[in-house]
Amino acid sequence: MRTTTGWGPGQHAAGHQATSPAADLPVEQAASADSFAVPGFDAVVRLVTRSLGVPLVALVLNSGAAYWFADGNEVPASGPRTLHPLFLQAARSLAPHVVLDALDDERLRDASPPLTAGPGPVRFFASEPVGTLTGLHIGALCVMDSQPRAQLSESEQTALRDAASLIGAGVVLRSYLGRTDPITQLPHRYAFFDDLRKHLQEDAHHAWVIAVDVAPVQRFNAFIRAMGHAYSDELMRAVAARTLAWIPPDTRLYHVGPTRFAAVLPDHHLLDDTARLDDLVARLRQPFDCLGIPITIQPGVGLLKINANELRGGDPLRLVMNASYAAQQSPRGWAVYNRLQDEQQRQEFLLVTELAAALNEGAELDLHYQPRIDLDTGRCVAVEALARWHHPTLGAVPPAHFVALAERAGLMHSLTQWVMERSVAQLAAWRRDGHDIKLSLNVSSTDLDADLVTRLQAVAERHKIGLDSLELEFTESTLMEHSALTRRHLTAIRQLGAGIAIDDFGTGYSNLAALRQMPATTLKIDQSFVRGMGTSPHDEAIVRSVANLARNMGFRVVVEGVETATIYESVLGMACDEAQGFHIAYPMPSCDVPAWLAAHEALPSRRAVRWGG
Repeated sequence: MRTTTGWGPGQHAAGHQATSPAADLPVEQAASADSFAVPGFDAVVRLVTRSLGVPLVALVLNSGAAYWFADGNEVPASGPRTLHPLFLQAARSLAPHVVLDALDDERLRDASPPLTAGPGPVRFFASEPVGTLTGLHIGALCVMDSQPRAQLSESEQTALRDAASLIGAGVVLRSYLGRTDPITQLPHRYAFFDDLRKHLQEDAHHAWVIAVDVAPVQRFNAFIRAMGHAYSDELMRAVAARTLAWIPPDTRLYHVGPTRFAAVLPDHHLLDDTARLDDLVARLRQPFDCLGIPITIQPGVGLLKINANELRGGDPLRLVMNASYAAQQSPRGWAVYNRLQDEQQRQEFLLVTELAAALNEGAELDLHYQPRIDLDTGRCVAVEALARWHHPTLGAVPPAHFVALAERAGLMHSLTQWVMERSVAQLAAWRRDGHDIKLSLNVSSTDLDADLVTRLQAVAERHKIGLDSLELEFTESTLMEHSALTRRHLTAIRQLGAGIAIDDFGTGYSNLAALRQMPATTLKIDQSFVRGMGTSPHDEAIVRSVANLARNMGFRVVVEGVETATIYESVLGMACDEAQGFHIAYPMPSCDVPAWLAAHEALPSRRAVRWGG
């Protein structure tokens, strides 16, 4: 049972500090603001509680931080209080203190309100200095009781002294654990920063930092999922061993991240002999035998030259990680930090956060609509919804840029939902005004799942739009990637009545065997071929052949990229059903669509050409 323990103005709760924070202490003696996380400390407190028969124990650091335990259990914090001078005196003294009866000591006798320990005020107090194995004094271990004592026996003094020694050893162990990775037994990133700072202050004006990334995060996680943590731990130890065999003698290797090592190289002319770096990459690309199972990794070696000024307030590990990430994507396997590339990635990260905010607020995002016309009649039969982002400082962000960012950052679900809600609501308004057109929506591969069917149905019902008025566009590569699973989702969408278009056909897999099994209704020939029709007979032949093939397979054929009258006239003579492009109309805001529809009731059509109209 925990004893109800009070304390007067001279004490304060566990983990709260009276003067300077524990973070101001040297590394060896730093303590958490919430608990003193020394290995075995709780056991030491219970031992001294039983050995001395005291209800209250406190560890008081010479910084003023105090940690309280009643009957061996930590006392929960109840707010900061002023630490009694007796405790600070004991914590900052190299000698033990013993007060057998507080009534004989004016420091405790006159405390108001009185210090309490268990059922009554503190009558007995003893402390023993706590120091590390290196002799660094960090505070005092204090014990208290509500009963006075005639003496503190020699065995009790020894028990208190031994407990203080154990705590000092625990502080050293805590420091060791705080600077050493338990898997590889290498110093980790805190030691790296300390040593790099010392190196730049004492030995050199600049330093070369090298980082070794074992594998991309997703691939490393795949190792763990497939083989378990024991396997990945053994892999890290094996990579560390090969890297240690490569780095110069007397150079320390640090384990600075779950999949990353770093070192400070003494060679000031590292890039004069790049064969050394090629050799490191070659070593790391050789298969590893981990627990009897061979594996090949995808290493990235990054290099960064840094001086003391750049270290102040900077993060060299972030910078060199930028280089090692780039190296993983390169055939050579190593790369030097590129400031321009880094700045671009930082800008992209900021853009991602701003895109997320824009999706929540909706003020900066807008939709433009590009008409599609029926080549037989010349009339507009559909519009394609295209997202636009008007950044407050950067201006118009290209759709290809922010859509790619959204895919990488996991925002496509939100972006697709925003486009569906906004565009379907707009279609409902146009239909109420008598415009009989359909709506085409682009959907990312990340959205092609069972949830898409439910979301699409809910949006259509919310705005009272028939699903036969909607068409979802997927790129050719998206549709060909997933085979059976993709076909199940697409079939569910078709069963709702919505159309399915294969976008950018001709730039992806062009797998005819898979194409004939897809429940698609429309095939859109990629604009790169259509734009080249005016100057390349090959492109015109490709468009004509693909159009004939698609028509014979039962698809409705749409040609994108119709940007000139010449191209428009050419596609009129092909097996194409619809056309879309700048010659017909540029993407426009929703407010401009009704006027455009009124002004372009019928463009030149196949029927008009056929009958000379």
